[in-house]
Amino acid sequence: MQTSRWLRRTLLGLSLALHALLAFTSLIWATHLRDPHLLPIRAWESWLLAGIALAGLALYVWLGRRQRSQALFAAAWLIIGGLAIRGEVSFRADRAGVLTASGAEATRFAALGRHLVIGYDQPDDIRELARRGFIAGIFITRRNVAGKSFEQLRAEIAGLQALRSEAGLPPLLVSSDQEGGPVSRLSPPLPHQPALATLLEPNLTDIERRAEAYGAAQGEALASLGVNLNFSPVLDLKPAQASGALDFHTRIASRAISADPATVTRVALAYSRGLLAHGVLPTAKHFPGIGSVSADTHHFSAGLDTPRSELEARDWQPFRALLAQTPALLMVGHVSVSSIDPDLPASLSPKVITGVLRQDWRHDGLLITDDMTMGAVYNRGLCDSSIHALGAGMDLLLVSYDWEHVFPLLRCLSEAGQAEKLEALAASDARIAKAESAWRAFRKN
Repeated sequence: MQTSRWLRRTLLGLSLALHALLAFTSLIWATHLRDPHLLPIRAWESWLLAGIALAGLALYVWLGRRQRSQALFAAAWLIIGGLAIRGEVSFRADRAGVLTASGAEATRFAALGRHLVIGYDQPDDIRELARRGFIAGIFITRRNVAGKSFEQLRAEIAGLQALRSEAGLPPLLVSSDQEGGPVSRLSPPLPHQPALATLLEPNLTDIERRAEAYGAAQGEALASLGVNLNFSPVLDLKPAQASGALDFHTRIASRAISADPATVTRVALAYSRGLLAHGVLPTAKHFPGIGSVSADTHHFSAGLDTPRSELEARDWQPFRALLAQTPALLMVGHVSVSSIDPDLPASLSPKVITGVLRQDWRHDGLLITDDMTMGAVYNRGLCDSSIHALGAGMDLLLVSYDWEHVFPLLRCLSEAGQAEKLEALAASDARIAKAESAWRAFRKN
């Protein structure tokens, strides 16, 4: 009898412990609803969580007959279910509010949209955003080419550009990551090219001619598809060692051109000339340089501990050369530079963006962030991080992987603008207008 009673108590205790663990985990999930890490289950995430909450409540009722003191579980499951439902309802309201905006609100969204480049799943998802000017550009990647021929993808891009033309708006920036080598988002349908670093083998003889021919072939293929902005070349210096175990996506050792800044500069300049010959804009990335950064900003905060004097002398030389000699955009990454601003990622830092790039370098070209749904900045709050980035002097925010966040982001930025928290946008608008005019002239030539 005593053994039986002990067994029942043990099983009940174990059930309560598992119940508590499930409730705690679900509560964390509910407070991070629509997190980019959970994108693969996005279509049914809220309903799954609400179902778990309902099951947890039913479990409480079953356990409560024996342990009335566990009423806290009931409150927890009600809160979890409520957060799941509220999150889904809030998102749907944001999306509907943006897509049906009119009057002054639509005008605000259009003004903010000049600063947003977003990814998408299906073209129908973003037709209204493109037609109404609520975005400046799109990002094309593997999910957009899957199951499509070259002609189908080209027609898709052309259709979105036609909407812009009919609305009297500037053409969309159509961007992609087509670096060559392991990061070739559009191959297939475009031909696959080896990494730029392979051009260094067996020696540097005639390297500029070969790099320019490489860029020209890539530029011709991209332009024929309708892509006018390539997030390449990678100017980070090649690290001495391969990436660590926690570097799941960056893998810069397999993407960087060389550890020698002079070689990187030679190859990148020639490659960029090849792209530009076909009307495709290059992008210098990932400033301030992540070759010596071990943490992966897709998921974690990361710091660059190299002294500024060394960065200026080595890491930043290819960036400065490319910006001085081409109309390339500059992609600013999400690592913090400890010698300049250890508290904020470079993409959000006035000390880096305004202090270094705008004032010290006197660079007046366009700056674009790395993806704002990467953990290093998303975990700080997408709304707050975006306000910081634009306030610091960034021109374009990239929201590519988890693109649906553009709807609450437009809402949030609209509210920030009304609260006069986005005063830096006036200078950014002037830079964008200047760049658009230069691009039109460039493409005519």
